[in-house]
Amino acid sequence: MRHGKKINHLGRTSSHRGAMLSNMAASLILHKRINTTVAKAKALRKYVEPLLTKAKDDSTHSRRTVFSYLQNKDAVTELFRDVASKIADRPGGYTRILRIGNRLGDNAEICMIELVDYNENMLVEKQPKKAKSTRRRGGKKTKAVAGGTIEASTAENTDEQKSPAEGTTGKKAGTRKKKVEEPGKDEAGKTE
Repeated sequence: MRHGKKINHLGRTSSHRGAMLSNMAASLILHKRINTTVAKAKALRKYVEPLLTKAKDDSTHSRRTVFSYLQNKDAVTELFRDVASKIADRPGGYTRILRIGNRLGDNAEICMIELVDYNENMLVEKQPKKAKSTRRRGGKKTKAVAGGTIEASTAENTDEQKSPAEGTTGKKAGTRKKKVEEPGKDEAGKTE
């Protein structure tokens, strides 16, 4: 049983894991999105979101605290200058993980982790969809054609549609049959 084992060690020592997460967090802040494995992205989310929350308070103490995690002056400057202003009104959930597929080499599950406020495609508010009206089937429809009328009927299983000689290869029951009437001709097709 794995009671209380919350941390995914990612197959690395503590120092290696800390350095890797620090580098990934700095890259995420500088580039706004990175591609990595799902396991690393989930570990990175736990690592970087508290830093983003701390960046909302721009004080010397919070800058030094974030720098102790990131060890990258450019990333700290970018975080406090640009990113903090964008996430100021968001109460958490600063990152999004989008699964991409599997890596060709080792079939590892790959994803993209990105800062939510920097994806312009997903920020566009969609127009509310127009309510769909209920589709209704029309009854018998008659259409005028040059020289006569075409009548579409929805008869179930009539003698005209399926004769015993046709067997199972005839038309299916319920299919529409078109009947063409021409002026001056009776049903047998003889001219009057």
